Amino acid sequence: MLHPHLAAPEPTRPGVLLPRRDLALGWTLLTLIAALAWVLTVAQSRGMGMDPGTMGLALPLFLLLWVVMMAAMMLPSLAPVALTWVQAINRSAAGRVRALRISEFIGGYLLAWAGFGLLVYAALAATGHLVDSHPDAGRWIGAAAFLLAGVQQFGPLKGVCLRHCRNPMFQLLRYARFRPWAKDLRVGAHHGLYCVGCCWGLMIVLIPLGVMNVAAMAGLAAVIFLEKLWRGGPWLSWAVGLAFLVLAVLAPFQDWLLPGLQMSGSSVDRMMAGPAL
Repeated sequence: MLHPHLAAPEPTRPGVLLPRRDLALGWTLLTLIAALAWVLTVAQSRGMGMDPGTMGLALPLFLLLWVVMMAAMMLPSLAPVALTWVQAINRSAAGRVRALRISEFIGGYLLAWAGFGLLVYAALAATGHLVDSHPDAGRWIGAAAFLLAGVQQFGPLKGVCLRHCRNPMFQLLRYARFRPWAKDLRVGAHHGLYCVGCCWGLMIVLIPLGVMNVAAMAGLAAVIFLEKLWRGGPWLSWAVGLAFLVLAVLAPFQDWLLPGLQMSGSSVDRMMAGPAL
């Protein structure tokens, strides 16, 4: 009997639904947006460390940075759904209205990830306080994060959401019955929630690996892209889940696996110095 992940249908192929010229234009546009988001993320990461916690960022600034990161990591894998929805928009809108509706769809998608960013910020704040008071706790926080991510890769929620992301045509037909008010925003947010359900486990490993760890972000973005668009994506999900479970066992004994939970030299000095008189 096949695992639910392995029974997932093949990814949607928007090239069958869109002319090649429109398909190429859509992929190019999403790629350019993602590339710009990567440039901004890399530039920001150079001026930030990977200390535990929220890296000194207030919630609004963190959410802005988080949304830029999600645009960089997620937009390439969004392309099949976005382009299929664009086809529906093209049939009923033109010019500026079409551009506005497409922007609403992408905005709704990123809004779903911004909501998840609130939970990430809370988790970072909690782990930061814990590591500040008990530095050795970072080992077990990291192990727990890898364990949770590994278990999620095999869970039923992952299977359901991955099937949706790999073949969203049924959902897109359902979206056609949505009421007109803010329709594209709601469609984007609804699909974004499926992506959050599919990928939240992959995102929480950034807590031990470092939220601003560009190499880790690039690796996770590649996994997300292949899970959704490659024929062997479900098998890759299993392999990544097994890898996370191995990392969960190793994390308490391997500090190099936990750069996002290790206090830097400057942080240790501040802690040892205590409050200024």
